[in-house]
Amino acid sequence: MVIGYQGERYSYSDRASREMFPDEDLIGYPSFVAAFSALTAGDVQRLVLPIENSTTGSVLPVLDRLVEAPARIVAEHQIEVRHALLGLPGASLDGIKQVRSHPEALAQAEGIIQARGWQPIPTHDTAGAVRETAEHQNPAEAALAPPEAARPHNLEVLMSDVVDRAHNTTRFVVLAGGEPPIANDADKSSMAFETQHRPGALALALTELGLRGANLTRIESRPTDTPWRYRMFVDLIHRPGPQGFAEVFSPLPGAMVELHHLGTYRAEV
Repeated sequence: MVIGYQGERYSYSDRASREMFPDEDLIGYPSFVAAFSALTAGDVQRLVLPIENSTTGSVLPVLDRLVEAPARIVAEHQIEVRHALLGLPGASLDGIKQVRSHPEALAQAEGIIQARGWQPIPTHDTAGAVRETAEHQNPAEAALAPPEAARPHNLEVLMSDVVDRAHNTTRFVVLAGGEPPIANDADKSSMAFETQHRPGALALALTELGLRGANLTRIESRPTDTPWRYRMFVDLIHRPGPQGFAEVFSPLPGAMVELHHLGTYRAEV
């Protein structure tokens, strides 16, 4: 089986993929668009993508594409993220002027970056930022990335635990093409829906989910293709297996319209 992810070797997505699929072939893609396209084309059988961070919230380029993707979430995995500042051998921490990394990583250390007076330079990937830093050979430039990415590029760890919040954790999801069956131990579902445009519609929808035994763990609104109309993304826990899913969503809650099943999988504590 071939596993796809967004990023380069030694990125956090690469790490998540290797932890979940240690014996499979991995392919990294330069963008989320390319990664989704690879799954649609059948070039990969699974796709590992970050969807949420405990510091910065949802990874919107991933979340917004889930509704249209011909795939469903089949697993999740969490990684504790502790960025390191990686620079050239002999570079001093006081001499750093610019810090390269993925926008999500930069946002997770925004307070430290501002306090130090570093200029953030967004790149497509944390591991890619390390490679670029090594190529530029500028002692005033550093990369914010996993510490293990330093050695392959002959860089040094100038500073450890470069995060604004100690609990900084990224949640990854695994996508499989088509409509895979719900596993017997799957007790968590991700859904997207709209509501009728009338007072109390969202409250009614959420109340009905609760009355059917669902425990809502996450909710977020995102714009649809129609101006000023929004779609709700929710994660919820329910009794495991196909029967547990059916108890919540069969029949469909009356206050919901345009319901999209994004996947049902086993919750990782």
